[in-house]
Amino acid sequence: MEQLLAAVLDALVGIDTATMDAIVAARTPLTTKLLTSVTGLGSATAALCFVGVCYLADWDDAFRHSLVALAIAGVIVGTLMLTVQRAFPADPVCLTDGAETVATSFPSGHAAAVTVYALTARKADPLPFGVVGVLAALVAVSRIYLGTHYLSDTVVGIAIGVGAFLLAGWLLERREMSTLHQRVAKLRA
Repeated sequence: MEQLLAAVLDALVGIDTATMDAIVAARTPLTTKLLTSVTGLGSATAALCFVGVCYLADWDDAFRHSLVALAIAGVIVGTLMLTVQRAFPADPVCLTDGAETVATSFPSGHAAAVTVYALTARKADPLPFGVVGVLAALVAVSRIYLGTHYLSDTVVGIAIGVGAFLLAGWLLERREMSTLHQRVAKLRA
């Protein structure tokens, strides 16, 4: 079993290294400028803005779902970053030295956050899914292109975003059912 795990990890590292080598060789100033501009949409500040817009626009379901999903994703990402402590790829375009956040590569919190945005937009009628989906994809790609994450970091970040969104939906549904049962019980009393 250990040999199988070692072989899988070696294969992932090989794919990550080959992907980064190809990206570094293909970087252009214009693409770097574009992706540097868009990558911040996956930050914690952008997540707060996304939740805030949902709240201010009275999109109650989108507000609750994104808030819970982003909180779940944040806890998972932070825990994994502290636990795994994977170094950043070589040749990054930008890194924030001295930041007061966790500074490791695995997994991508930006990818997790933008996945939650896209799934929230997909579920909520007033949010433009096409625009949010394209921006989410650009942010996820930017994390690899800019050298702040490996391909596997970003894929796991996306998976965390999907899982957090689904778990948030399940938790909110259970809460609503509990509230409904309480209201029915009060009506019968």
